[in-house]
Amino acid sequence: MLHTTLILAGTLFVAAFGLVTAAEEPAAASSQNPVTTGFNSTNSSATATNSAGQPGRPADKSYRLSYNDVILMRVYQEDDLTTRATVARDGMVSLPLLGSVKLAGKTLDEATAWITELLDREYLVKPQVGLSVVEYGKRRFTVMGQVQRPGPYDFSADEELTLIQAIAMAGGYTRIGAPWKITLQRTVEGEQTIFKLDAEAMAKDRNGKPFLIRPDDTITVGEKRI
Repeated sequence: MLHTTLILAGTLFVAAFGLVTAAEEPAAASSQNPVTTGFNSTNSSATATNSAGQPGRPADKSYRLSYNDVILMRVYQEDDLTTRATVARDGMVSLPLLGSVKLAGKTLDEATAWITELLDREYLVKPQVGLSVVEYGKRRFTVMGQVQRPGPYDFSADEELTLIQAIAMAGGYTRIGAPWKITLQRTVEGEQTIFKLDAEAMAKDRNGKPFLIRPDDTITVGEKRI
């Protein structure tokens, strides 16, 4: 009688264990084979790199595309339209189907909306476009005259650089350098423009608006009268 009872109890335990295992298997299978639907532009975005080509932070929503930036465009279910392109000096980007499109000066959201509109006009029905910056373009300026290390310097496209910071990058002033006698040459709408600047006054005026450096600026520090 005892032997029969033990056999019956063992049979019931095996049956119960089988039911529990069967109930858990679908959940396990589901976690191992997730189903992804839709186009996620965040996942399609590559990590941006800085001017040295090293991984950096992704471009934020306020960043505006500029010369030499490298972008990656993807269109949902249109793999042949995937494009890696560089913003040209005139602000144009060459894209499939669309040809040259001006994107410089636009944020990523604005550029994405513009490309989407252009594709929707004649080529695709409700295209879903993903756009990202994969490499920031190099920005170069030159410091000449009475500084410790005259020459060309690069700065990142996703940061602001002031006149005082630019001079500091060149090692600061020489013994005869005159902070109040600085000229800056810049191309404005295709024409050369000369700015006469007083970095000494700028450094003292903490409430003043800083003078920002732009790509291709040439800064010349004059010398003191001895």
